[in-house]
Amino acid sequence: MTRARQDRLLSLLMRDGRWATAAALADVLGVTPRSIRSYVTALNARTGGGTAVESGPLGYRAGPDAAAALRAGPAADAGTPRDRLHTLVRALLGSADGIDVFETAEALHVSPATLEADLARVRGLLGGTELTLERSASIARLRGTEMAQRRLLSRLAHDEMDAGSFDLEALRRTLGEGSVGAQAFGPFKADLAAELSALGYYVNEYGIGDVVMHIAIAADRITRDRAMDRPAGEMPAAHGQVAELLDRLARTHLGVQLGAGDQQHLAALVLTRVVAPGAPAADDARTRLDPRVESAVRTVVERAASEFLVDIAHEGFILRLALHVQNLLHRSHAQAWSRNPLTRSLKSTYPMIFEVAVFIASELHESLGIPIVDDEIAYIAMHVGGRLERSRREDSLLTATIVCPGYYELHELLRSSVDRSLGQAIEVVGVETRVDPDWSAIDTDLILTTIDPPAPGDRIVRIQPFLTDSDVDRVQAAAARIRRGRRLHRLRAELEGYFDSSAFVRGLDPAAGEAGVIRQLGGLLVRQGVIDDDYVERAIERERLSSTAFTDALAVPHAMAMTATRTQIAIGIADPSIPWGEGRVQVVAFVAFSEADREAFQTVFEQFVEVFSERESVQRIVRRATDFTAFLDELVAVIDG
Repeated sequence: MTRARQDRLLSLLMRDGRWATAAALADVLGVTPRSIRSYVTALNARTGGGTAVESGPLGYRAGPDAAAALRAGPAADAGTPRDRLHTLVRALLGSADGIDVFETAEALHVSPATLEADLARVRGLLGGTELTLERSASIARLRGTEMAQRRLLSRLAHDEMDAGSFDLEALRRTLGEGSVGAQAFGPFKADLAAELSALGYYVNEYGIGDVVMHIAIAADRITRDRAMDRPAGEMPAAHGQVAELLDRLARTHLGVQLGAGDQQHLAALVLTRVVAPGAPAADDARTRLDPRVESAVRTVVERAASEFLVDIAHEGFILRLALHVQNLLHRSHAQAWSRNPLTRSLKSTYPMIFEVAVFIASELHESLGIPIVDDEIAYIAMHVGGRLERSRREDSLLTATIVCPGYYELHELLRSSVDRSLGQAIEVVGVETRVDPDWSAIDTDLILTTIDPPAPGDRIVRIQPFLTDSDVDRVQAAAARIRRGRRLHRLRAELEGYFDSSAFVRGLDPAAGEAGVIRQLGGLLVRQGVIDDDYVERAIERERLSSTAFTDALAVPHAMAMTATRTQIAIGIADPSIPWGEGRVQVVAFVAFSEADREAFQTVFEQFVEVFSERESVQRIVRRATDFTAFLDELVAVIDG
């Protein structure tokens, strides 16, 4: 657990990139500031004289050797309970006849009693794996299918890796330093991606690392005479080309020949996790689609578009998503989920898009029986986000007026430069060429001027007649400030109507769990007549689908159906933080949405989450929100900046 918390601390610092106090980090991890200091010492010790975490008057931040520390090899973990557990599992998986407990304890330099405790942890690890740990006198052995044993190895590799990213060092630690072709997996991956592209496939780089991990496991198992059994029936025609490619690359790079069982298994993984057909015509795409899948996806997408007022009900989007869901069905049958290293960032940065993806995943679970896991929801969110990005309305651009006194075609050249460099951020709707324009009559979002205005203003940006890179940076920064200011202004106006002093709790019980906290906060809104008990239970069901901890400090539990009599938010403050999902939070905002306020859904989600994505803002609100009035004052102050 200590190693996991150290890694979590370092991941937080690397993702944030800013200074953070020991107290703030302790709140996020649910430990004491003293523990944070000891974690920093341990992290720096991993680098052998380097700096994983910098210390200073402002606290801590990620150092130049942070990535190296996060991927530190066995020397950093040697002798730890996690290291022994993984070593023990590898030994059990590597020996069909089992291991001698006393000999293994001696090899690991621990007592037999310690090893017995480790074996008990192995039994805990085997839950849901279709594997059992048998014991006969001093011999312990694993029993189960080869597929189940490989899944366990995959689980160990994922445990070694950070956020599902492809990490060769972690893969070598899982398989053992003597695993076959360890140095060759980098070139193998590059050649596999190149040849799949040459065959006309789009390659999913987020999924290919996971498949290469399975290929590494297969190669290692084959060298131990643990190949997959030959499958019953003929290999599907679509798999044959990919199977031949994998076998050829395995022989070239790894010196291993794949049998028929491994060829079919790995080809199926590639075709369902790594590739998508290259730009098919709509009719061609449908020939590869199960009509039941297409129909289910079409129904769910149309329902999501109506529920969330998002523009996703387009034919091309439905077909692409249906192809993805069909692959997802194949993965679910094999319990071979595809990891997504962007899951956490997608959830925290685009909570509204992620919420739409959760809705789609939930509906597909009902209609097709697909289990829901966060990494797979994140892939659906990437499809949704891609569609919304394509359909983004042009009126989201800020308008601008250029003030440039006329001299030959100078103003025309400047407008051309602005359009070329800033056309995706602003739209120039007017050009003033007078040296004394009526500044008060200019009503655009921005004023880009080559002359000094009579008075400075937030929307006025001084630029040069010949646009420079620094001018572009200043205009982009001003546009970002205006957009953020408008969003937060709307948020403030809406949020003030959603809070009530009777729906505020300070001091949430960490032992209550997510369901207990949801019932506590939901009960406050039930007593107000805003929702009923069924809404609270549906909010708990939604929480079980995917954690609503959208940032490292904020959870926003809610039901997906908007059945409240009015939109209302119950706030709970936790100081210190409480466990929520896989992390910890300090603020829980139970949101009851009404059908009449459907359009407020996106505002509340994305912009409310944005406020609580900044650690300093969270700490300010948590520390000072001693009662409801203080909470609202601090929230408004943070929004106003």
